[in-house]
Amino acid sequence: MANRHLSRSIVLQALFEWDLNAVDKKDVIDILDRNIEEFAQNKTDRPFMEKLLTGILSKQTELDLVISKAAPEWPIDRISPVDRNILRLGLFELLFSERSEVPAKVAINEAIELAKQFGGDNSSRFVNGVLGAVYKEIGEPGKEEQSKRRKKEVPFDQMPIERLSGAVVYAEENGEMYFALVHDIFGHWTLSKSKVADAETVEQGAMRALLEEIGLPVEIEAELGNNEYIATQPEKGKVRKQVHYFLAKAPYQELVLAKKGGLDDARWFRVADILALNFYEDILPIVTKAITMLVGRRSK
Repeated sequence: MANRHLSRSIVLQALFEWDLNAVDKKDVIDILDRNIEEFAQNKTDRPFMEKLLTGILSKQTELDLVISKAAPEWPIDRISPVDRNILRLGLFELLFSERSEVPAKVAINEAIELAKQFGGDNSSRFVNGVLGAVYKEIGEPGKEEQSKRRKKEVPFDQMPIERLSGAVVYAEENGEMYFALVHDIFGHWTLSKSKVADAETVEQGAMRALLEEIGLPVEIEAELGNNEYIATQPEKGKVRKQVHYFLAKAPYQELVLAKKGGLDDARWFRVADILALNFYEDILPIVTKAITMLVGRRSK
């Protein structure tokens, strides 16, 4: 069975691209199809995603009016693009979905999880406040209903493991140091990474990721550390994703971003500028460690 949280994430990504780039509503399905191809290749939940996306777009005016009334101190154009589209998605499911398919509590909780995953530090609190206010206004439907029994959770140590690898890439030009970063459509600067193939080492996977994603040949110099998080995949259920990060050197050349969903920019940054960027919480320590390591080398 397809995972509905992943499906909502893909719909949110399509909404974000539509909103940010002023895409015509009739062309949004093309964005959805591209993102499904990238992130959910089995496509079994496409009817749900298309129904959700087209429903939100058809009710946009009504949804934005509800947001304005529930958060009057926040004009719709002042809400971040990620947060306002999470609100549109959550409100549509709360107000217009069949209760048997999406109970009110599920609609709210799913929107909060999306805010935690893709929004800023205060996004989940903001989304919870707006949706909670609307939920109370409509009479708190389903409050007394008993939750359905959840499926037995797979123990952490029995979850399948998926290996990924990436790198903090630097180059030196005219005596100055630069770092190559990619930007995702949710507003964060991050590191290129890729799933490690069965026949690859994690170092080879990182080198391939950089070449495929931004066209950079790199030389691995040191290991920076590992991150691990749990993701839910339609085919496998919960998966432990283990990401290995390296320090890698590259020539200072033009970055060529691959045409794929999820990323919208790639740039070189000087050391003085890099720590002011918007990073995911688990990426910032990796980048900081790389900078500290390189600065330490120069001081010797």
